[in-house]
Amino acid sequence: MLRKLLLAAVLVYVLAAAAWVVSAGVVRDAGQTELLNVACDPTRELWAELNAAFVPHYVATSGQTITITMSHGGSATQAGQVANGLKADVVTLALWSDTDLLRQAGLMDAGWEDKLDNRSLPFVSTIVFVVRKGNPLNVRDWPDLARGGVKVVTPSPKTSGNGKWSFLAMWGSVTQTGGGDDEARAFVAAVFRNVKKLDASARAATMTFQKGIGDVHLTWENEAHLEVAESNGELEIVYPPRSILAEPHVAVVDKNAAEKGTTAAATEYLKFLYTEAAQKIIAKHYYRPTNEKVQRLTADRFPKIDLFPVTAVGQNWEEMNARFFAAGGEFDRLYAPGAGK
Repeated sequence: MLRKLLLAAVLVYVLAAAAWVVSAGVVRDAGQTELLNVACDPTRELWAELNAAFVPHYVATSGQTITITMSHGGSATQAGQVANGLKADVVTLALWSDTDLLRQAGLMDAGWEDKLDNRSLPFVSTIVFVVRKGNPLNVRDWPDLARGGVKVVTPSPKTSGNGKWSFLAMWGSVTQTGGGDDEARAFVAAVFRNVKKLDASARAATMTFQKGIGDVHLTWENEAHLEVAESNGELEIVYPPRSILAEPHVAVVDKNAAEKGTTAAATEYLKFLYTEAAQKIIAKHYYRPTNEKVQRLTADRFPKIDLFPVTAVGQNWEEMNARFFAAGGEFDRLYAPGAGK
């Protein structure tokens, strides 16, 4: 009888422990952690390889198994999803302001940017052009986008980080070469008159261009390389003389991770991005690594162009979002839907 009582007690303990683990949302069994990485749209291939490298690294260093689940979409849309309840453990979005939205929503600590090295930037990027084979319209620099007859594809700044960076790169291409705001406004308006379609995300804009729509596609450097690689020689990359330094920050969603018990694992996941192994994967996918050693090793993958900071266009993201992208801002005044058709 005593043996039966002991067995029953053990069974109750095991079931209770299993129920606690499942209710915590951390694991399916006592040794496996699950993380949700909510990411911007054109990073699918990058994270697939980084996740595959991180899992055995985590097992070796922690003795625990881990599963990484991904969610991809337009950066602003993704930020809104997390703010409205999507239980991301980490976010890897396209813009500082999209990430900081989660701090404003009470999901992240103040000073989140300073929790990881290099202002939470394991890599940076820029905006380049993709054109048709042979570059038939001879598109070489930003002013060429405003010429009559040049059809431009870019995602919407309302929903896409790619769209915002492209808009700011256009504006800065004028102000960084001696032009004023009036000249920048006129130039950006002229480019958007040539925009044939505004997609919701970077990857959607890529698919539009791959269907044969448009003459030049404004996109992330990494997405441009992927697009050209998939084109069987039908597309080419053009690097303008200057473009914007795009900074896609990464961060732990503190409140969600604390509730799910994943703070330590989520932090290790993002710290892994700074390791030499991860930095080489980052460079392989044509994101610009921030590790100086890997920068030197992979310098031949990244043409040298003048990369101006976003602060060359506006004082800070709060000011730029209000000025350029809020309802009734510069973008709304400059872009007339269908004007490029």
